[in-house]
Amino acid sequence: MAKEFMLTNFQEKVLSAIKKIPKGKVSTYALVARGAGKPKAFRAVGNALHINPYAPVFPCHRVVKSDGSLGGYAGGVKKKIALLKKEGVSVKGNKVMNFHEILMRF
Repeated sequence: MAKEFMLTNFQEKVLSAIKKIPKGKVSTYALVARGAGKPKAFRAVGNALHINPYAPVFPCHRVVKSDGSLGGYAGGVKKKIALLKKEGVSVKGNKVMNFHEILMRF
């Protein structure tokens, strides 16, 4: 039996926004906040992604810090790196390579 999750309206908007990030691209917590309609709520985006019950289908691993560094991941940073690399994103020293070229803006 599938477990039901109660998400807030904001959490649902965050998940809806990250679902739009295609494989091979990344976005930032700040850009996702903007995409969810709350441009100053980038910390709240991190909290919403931390409890993402649908990862990696809703790809929270594609969200990084504004400087291209990886930030956190509930499954661990090594898993985040592995998922990104599997999708063609190059990571070196916990930073996304070619960050500005693969950045998705909302």
